[in-house]
Amino acid sequence: MTDHPEDPPVEPFPTATGASPFPPLEGEVPADPPSDWIETANPHDLPTRHPLVPEPLAALGRFAFPPGPPPDEEGVAARDRRWTSHVILLVTVFLLVFNAASIQNWSRQQAPGWVTSTVQQLSDVWVAQIAQLGADQPRQAVRDAYEGLHALRFPGQAPEKKGED
Repeated sequence: MTDHPEDPPVEPFPTATGASPFPPLEGEVPADPPSDWIETANPHDLPTRHPLVPEPLAALGRFAFPPGPPPDEEGVAARDRRWTSHVILLVTVFLLVFNAASIQNWSRQQAPGWVTSTVQQLSDVWVAQIAQLGADQPRQAVRDAYEGLHALRFPGQAPEKKGED
């Protein structure tokens, strides 16, 4: 839209018209350098690489560093044991940090003895150290949410009595 209805509409990509609407600059202005733009060029005519044809560098990499032979059954079993060991170790460390109270609760439920008292004392120290880091807060938040949902009652239902589970 223009302010003057007699003006022609503005094209989305206007081309240079003869006179500039801006005042001339002081001094001589150099002309634009000749462009390398080809008016008849269509970017959709450019050749594209077929998806099944590999890139030249990838082909060179496969030539220079060919993949090794596939592993035998013993190699596959060793790889699987390594992967399983890493997962078990990672989960153990995760649970030691974020679920330390479970060790403490477990040790309190066992019959008294030298091993259980040692585990209980170690777990008490461990839980105190983890609490200083704040790693016990996610477990406590989940526990509080569970207890809050467990305490919900339907309208008209009597509140939960203590000792009822």
